[in-house]
Amino acid sequence: MATDKTTALQGGRAKDALLAVADKSKPAAAAEETNRRADIVRAAGRLFHEKGYSATTIRDIAGAVGMRSGSPFYHFKTKHDMLRAVVLEGLSAISIAVAEAANSGQSPRDTFEAMLRAHLGQLLGVEGRDFAATLLQESRHLDAGVQAELVALKDRYEAMWQKALKDLKKAGLLADDSRVARLFLLGALNWTVQWYRPDGPRSVDQIARQLADLVLGKAK
Repeated sequence: MATDKTTALQGGRAKDALLAVADKSKPAAAAEETNRRADIVRAAGRLFHEKGYSATTIRDIAGAVGMRSGSPFYHFKTKHDMLRAVVLEGLSAISIAVAEAANSGQSPRDTFEAMLRAHLGQLLGVEGRDFAATLLQESRHLDAGVQAELVALKDRYEAMWQKALKDLKKAGLLADDSRVARLFLLGALNWTVQWYRPDGPRSVDQIARQLADLVLGKAK
């Protein structure tokens, strides 16, 4: 009888130990899945930028992250869902960077220049270039529901720029703070993806300063 009790006790402890190990492994497994998803999004962004959305296959994306061709579907139902993730990641990164600059508490001119640097830094920098290019060039492939989601996010983003232009006009640094002026400005910023080269003669900071001087005149 005592032996049976001892065996049962030992078996219970062994089971508890196994459960404890399993519980500890759950966060690690979840982190690994999150990392794999992020790897897929980064690879998809790079390939959508380089080849275009239509020309990129699931096999291409899987191969870029060392997975079997069907494995990405564990994380995303369709290629369209991957495009949505890439586009939203791109807009989120730009929005966070520009919001930080917009809320920096500097003068209207310095805030404006910081926002230019933030936007261009995400658009042209190594980390954000693929996401931003996909956002600008491939988002037309998104369905109507995601397009509506994107428009709402863009409206919030552009509102930060509208306020910056309003503050510049109030400070006597800008004549026109209209919606059209905002569209001109953002169009000029976003077109830099077409001509900027990392090994070119000007850095992102220099381009931001030059654009600030073009819009506002040279700082005194």
